[in-house]
Amino acid sequence: MPAPEWLRIRRDKDVPAEDASLWVKCPKCSEMLYRKDLGDNAYVCMRCGHHFRMHAYDRINLLVDSDFVEIGDHITPGDPLGWVDRRPYPQKLEADREKSKLSEAIVTGFATLEGFPVALGVMDFNFRGGTMGTVVGERVTNLLEEALRRRLPCIIFTASGGARMEEGMLALMQMAKTTQAVERFMSDGNLFVTVLTDPTTGGVSASFAFESDIVIAEARASIGFAGRRVIEQTIRQKLPDNFQTAEFLLEKGHVDMVVDRRQIRDTLVRVLDYAVDRKRLAPALKAVPEFAGA
Repeated sequence: MPAPEWLRIRRDKDVPAEDASLWVKCPKCSEMLYRKDLGDNAYVCMRCGHHFRMHAYDRINLLVDSDFVEIGDHITPGDPLGWVDRRPYPQKLEADREKSKLSEAIVTGFATLEGFPVALGVMDFNFRGGTMGTVVGERVTNLLEEALRRRLPCIIFTASGGARMEEGMLALMQMAKTTQAVERFMSDGNLFVTVLTDPTTGGVSASFAFESDIVIAEARASIGFAGRRVIEQTIRQKLPDNFQTAEFLLEKGHVDMVVDRRQIRDTLVRVLDYAVDRKRLAPALKAVPEFAGA
């Protein structure tokens, strides 16, 4: 099938229209980088290797063959608590939609990765800090349930600041909801892979992010539950300088591998090639109406 319009636009244009400048300064080494060159290098600094945070659609563009069928985009948030501080919650959501060009903090759908059909979810920190509210929980659950029905491997990229305070207890409940969805999916023998990107914290790290068959962390990503200062004040000890980094978690055995973003796609293909039977997936690909002609 032809690529979606947003995917075609991002592949055809040298510089996205929403970018205000042709140059961007690396926050790590202060090098001035030409934005197109940075994009061509998977948004990794050519000088120091700093991994910039990515827009969900740019990450999908980096991963998939040429196809992506989005699901769950009709699921949008309400205002269950009537939350108001400096601005009402609906106004915050509208501002984030305008800024990020997303309807929520995760994009979910189906794609092929080097010919392997997969269910794919990509979180985006640009939308309310990637916080998990009722819609993120529902979209993750819906993706896992659809992947279970079609017997497809599922890959989710995480990027989150935790639970969404404007939805209170309803947001916290998504931890249990997504955990149960993961349990149902994996108990049927399906492959679940998570890729933890910067940052992955709070309720997402305490639920589906670490419940997968294979936990991959993007190089230099910040990963944890509570904030560093909160932990130091609680235990009254100085933490190591590299605490809550992907490399620290690998050293302690909490993730299976740390991978440079430029090798993420090849790594996922190797995982799928090792763990998934292509012949078994062939009927699953036909089960997705948009891929019927693939």
